[in-house]
This record gives sequence, structure tokens and C-alpha cells, in this order.
Amino acid sequence: MSRHLTIRIDDRRPFADGHDFGGTGPYERLSGRVLFAVDPDAPAQADVVDIDKAPRDEDGRVRFEADFMILKPAHGNGRVLFDYGNRGHKRALQFFNDAPHSNDPLSRAHAGNGFLMRRGYAVAWLAWEGDIMPGDGRVVLDVPVATDNGAPITGRVRTEIIVDAPGTTTLPLSGRVAAWSYPVADPSDAVLTRRRFPYDPKEVVPRSAWCFGQRIAGSGAESAGTESALVPSDRFIHYPAGFQPGWIYELLYTARDPKLMGLGHVAVRDFVSFLKHEDSDANPLAGVQKVYGWGRSQTGRCLRDFVYRGYNADAAGRRVFDGVMPHVAGAGRKWLNHRFASPIVSGGQQYEDHFNIADSFPFSYAWSRDHLTGREDAILKRPQTDPLVFHTQTASEYWTRRGSLVHTDTQGNDLPQPDTVRVYFWSSSQHSANPLLAAPVRGVGQNLSNSVATSMLFRAMLDAMDRWATDGTPPPPSRIPTRADGTLVEYARWKRQFPAIPGVMPLAEPNALPLLDFGPDAERGLLREPPELVRGRNDPDGAPRPAHQGPAHQGPAHQGPAHQGPAYQGLRYTVLVPSVDTDGNDVAGVRVPMVEAPLGTYTGWNPRARGFGHGVQWRFEGSYIPFPDTEAERALTGDPRRPIQARYADWHAYQAAIAQAAERLVGWGLMLDEDIARCVEAAADWNRSRHVTSL
Repeated sequence: MSRHLTIRIDDRRPFADGHDFGGTGPYERLSGRVLFAVDPDAPAQADVVDIDKAPRDEDGRVRFEADFMILKPAHGNGRVLFDYGNRGHKRALQFFNDAPHSNDPLSRAHAGNGFLMRRGYAVAWLAWEGDIMPGDGRVVLDVPVATDNGAPITGRVRTEIIVDAPGTTTLPLSGRVAAWSYPVADPSDAVLTRRRFPYDPKEVVPRSAWCFGQRIAGSGAESAGTESALVPSDRFIHYPAGFQPGWIYELLYTARDPKLMGLGHVAVRDFVSFLKHEDSDANPLAGVQKVYGWGRSQTGRCLRDFVYRGYNADAAGRRVFDGVMPHVAGAGRKWLNHRFASPIVSGGQQYEDHFNIADSFPFSYAWSRDHLTGREDAILKRPQTDPLVFHTQTASEYWTRRGSLVHTDTQGNDLPQPDTVRVYFWSSSQHSANPLLAAPVRGVGQNLSNSVATSMLFRAMLDAMDRWATDGTPPPPSRIPTRADGTLVEYARWKRQFPAIPGVMPLAEPNALPLLDFGPDAERGLLREPPELVRGRNDPDGAPRPAHQGPAHQGPAHQGPAHQGPAYQGLRYTVLVPSVDTDGNDVAGVRVPMVEAPLGTYTGWNPRARGFGHGVQWRFEGSYIPFPDTEAERALTGDPRRPIQARYADWHAYQAAIAQAAERLVGWGLMLDEDIARCVEAAADWNRSRHVTSL
């Protein structure tokens, strides 16, 4: 057998203070380590990059270990929800149960509204990401380092560093405090550059201005005060002048000791398969009938990559996940099964994390042809073991993560999805929607962050997935913008639709997706860094295109698209965005009650403020742009949107509109009846935890 797995339970205790969740009873929390040993020559993991260069035990197996945690019901429903921990964090309870986020879920509060518990789900987490450092309760995967017959393997590594506040002088070479850094092999050929915007020319930071080192401080030997010292380090960069906001820094250096990051897929496959199929006492969840995988953002992309690479078939050829629910993954997959991979890095954004192998064809679950390369491929291509799929995404993914490519071909034409797939667009919402938001927030974006609440949709999705996987009950049809009905449009058309709101600067375009060349060995997981941008100028139909789409100015009340540096002039895929109504809210998709009965414009984009990459998209943040309260305010400001008082007589009328919208969603099978009361309660007094109004 190519797999040996042992679950070592180090701690078990009551969850939720021993609360009895009715028919499912109380829950128990189990945590510990999973010990893996796999045959590196077996077909089941033969494609793991560098597995032939991993150390082997006395039986010729490759060993690795992962943290795990399980919430186990006394009387479960025979189902497991596997939460792909995002960068080592546990998120399922936060989004399915409206609970406060915790990596140490134990108290009654951590059960939130108890949805998963009342349904009887076991909830499982396993570390899958080999670059996560211990701390703050994160789950950690320990994987071996590849060598060339004992000699270090070296290669070029590229890291982007962006800060949103001054004062940072020292960082890990990964650019992230919680992430493993590949150590420097040869300091002499390292280069640090900076640029204002993604496609600006890079300015070289003189080698004399920075070093590989770490500044430490402590009690002094000569004085009673604190002293500091600069310690040479092969894992830290020190820049005495300080990394400055508004600049994109890029470090390129020769590193050593690549980890076998691709074993993360093997770990998840073997752990979930064990929970599902092992019927001995060694399995704490023996008797499981169905397992559903859920991941958001990074881990949604990981789920897509897991399925694409064939890991949803275990070593015996059995289906692993019965259904998967990648959320806010956009069109990406993972930078994981590659030499010198850095899985913690997000998919490419407009201002951050550029030129990432994760954003590679195929983008869709359906078969399609890449018109730029001629390749044909699909994420789903193994009908015997492929899972059912619910792909959910917000407005942010269309603007930041090229979400249209999930359901179009590479030229932007509608692409029908397999019968086993549903795609749901959560209209006018953003990438991360805190279920417990206490007040609208503003960071380095020009606008308040999008405040739309969407957690009620997770609960309905899980119920629908279980019905589909269990007895074949079809879920609601996909709800997406399409070219056919005019709700999926090119930027220039969207720009003409969006209202000219005073003082609001739209983005100059959605996040472009250039064609990248990672070198001749990319298919083997060996990447050229940096990749080459394949040059050319093309429209979806191959015709020349202007550097900017759409007009640069639309009247005195409407600021034009922001400067983003020299426009990229290489080959790129067609990225489209949802059309909007006269309020600027998305027309198509699943419109949650806050969008159907709005108090503002809710977008998937939010430009960075001046001094922080002015005008370019701020990570995954959307915007909340309040409506004028009164007709007098609207007239004075020149706002084209109807004021709140013209829409609702008072907050009771607003609350009634929210209730009607919620009831419609329940009727369509997109929301649970129990969530109507939650939506109505939140809407009292204008839902001030999510809105700004003087009414």
C-alpha cells in the first residue's frame, strides 16, 4: 500500500462548554497530529514535485506530519465539513455559524448560532500549507526539504513587499511574518527594486542601502538601557530607511532548501479518505457517509487545484470529497506543487502579488481552449471521481480575481458549465464579509469598505449540497452575469452605466490577466523567476486595443479612472465585469436583502488612497458609498442616486423591504427560513452596524 497514516490524538475536551445541541447532543473537540508515510514511487503521488529528492525512512517512504482538529458530535448526521484552513486559520464556524473567529474554538460563543452543530456535522481541519510558521493557534504542516543526493538545491526566488504604514525596516524574506522564508544561498546576486505601479520601470535599491539581517533589541551590557544590534541572517531582509507605503518592493535572490509543498494535496487527500473509508477504531469518525470540502479565497483556489490535479481520487481510486464549495477563489488555482513555492501568497491582484503561476489556464470547470496558447483543458475531467461543485464568488472576484473566466472562455464568451457544477455570483458583496461587523470600516481605500452581509447564503448552500449529494435533488440553477443577457460587460460599457457619484473615483479597469511564460520546465513545477510577460497588443478578437479602456473623464462630478502607471501592452485574457443598475449595484446574481433593499452603492472595488498606490485597487476590498439621506442633500451634492427618504418612509419600511427580499430568497432555495428573522432584526434602525446615516 502506498499510504500509511496514523491519527495521534493529543487532546480531547468538551466543545461549547458541553452544550447539548438537541438531537445531535454535545460535541467533543479532538486535536493532535496526523503522521503520514507515502511511497514516493507510487502513482498516487508521483507528480509531487521533487518527491524523488525527499529523504526516505528505513522502509523507503517519505514522512511528513500535520496538525489536525475535529469537532465530533455525540449523534452526528454521518457528514463531515472539511474546512481548508486559510493560512493555518480556522474559518468555518465564523462564516457558517456567525461565530467570532478563533483558532482555539472551545467556548459556547465559538459555536455561534449553532447551525453546523444543529445539523449534526463533524467539522475537521488539517494543516495543508508547508510554509506556515507556528503561532496564534495556526495549524502547521511539516514537510521535508528536497536535496540533490544530500547537496542543497538552489534556485531563484521572488518576493513582493508592500506595506500600508511607515516604520517597517525588517521583514522575513517571505515578506510575511507568519510564513516560512527560503534561506539565502548566495547573497551576491540578490536585487531589491521598487516601483510605484505594477507596470512602472523598476528602480534598483542600492545594495549598500539594505542587507540580509535582522535588528534585535534587549538589555544592554554596558548600560542599564536597551541596546540593539544588527544580526546577519539568511532569512531576513533589513532596510534601515524603512519600506515606504505607496511603493511595490520586489526582492529577487538565490535561495536554497525547497520544501515539498505539493505534499499538502497528498495530506488532505489521505486524511479525508481515511475519515471517510476507514472503519476501524483508529478513525475517530468511523461511519462517515459524505464529506464536503469548503475553502474561501486562498483555500478555495486550493480546492480547485486539488480537483484539477486529480487528488479527489485516493490511492485506491475512490472519490474523496463528495462535494466541494470553493468560495471567492476567482479564476485562480494554487502556487503549491512547484519548487520554491510560496503557498501563502495570494492570487495576483491589481496592486499586490503580481505574476503568479496560480493564475494559469484552465480557469473554468468546463472544457475550453486557451486562444492565446492553443491549449485545451478543464478543471473537471475525471467524471468517475470529480466532486459536485458549488463555486461562489462576489463582486470583488470579478474586479480583482478575474472571476468572469470561471464561466467564460478566454475570449469572454459564455461557457456552459457541466451539469455537476453550479456557479453563484453574490451580487454587490465583497471578498470577505464579516458576519459580526460592528460598524463600517475604512482602511487605505478611498471609500468605506463594502458592508453587505452574506453569511446566510453559506447555510443554504450547505443544505443544498447535502441534498444534491445524498439523493440527487438538484440545487437552484446557477446565478451569474452572462454575455447573452447583457449583464456581463466589458469595462467601457460598465463605465457608462455606473452613476457619476460626486467624489468617487472608479478603477481604470478590472485587474488584467497577462499571459506569462514561466520557462520550459513550468509543467514540471520548475519556474523561471521572474516570468516573462508575453508581449503583444490584442483585444479578445485579436485587434489592436488602446492602452486604456473607456473615457478618462465623465464630467465635473465624476473623477476619471486613476493612473496605474504605463499600461500593460502584452497578451492578456479577456476579463469582464457585472453590469450595474442606476444605483451602481450589480444587476445579476444572488442579491441578498441588503442589496435588494439598498441604503447605498455596494461595489467590488475600492481604489487606494493617495500615498498608498493612489487609484489602484486595494487588495480585495469593495466599497460602500452611502446614499444621500434626503432630497436636499442629494440636490446640494449633485448625487444622481435617489435619497433614502425617497425610497423608504422610515426604518420600519426599510425593515419590511428587507423581509420581503429575504422571503423571496427562501422561496428560491437560496436562503433558509431561519435567517429571515436574523435579517429583519439586523435591519432595525437602519442597520447601523453596517451603514452610515443621520436619519
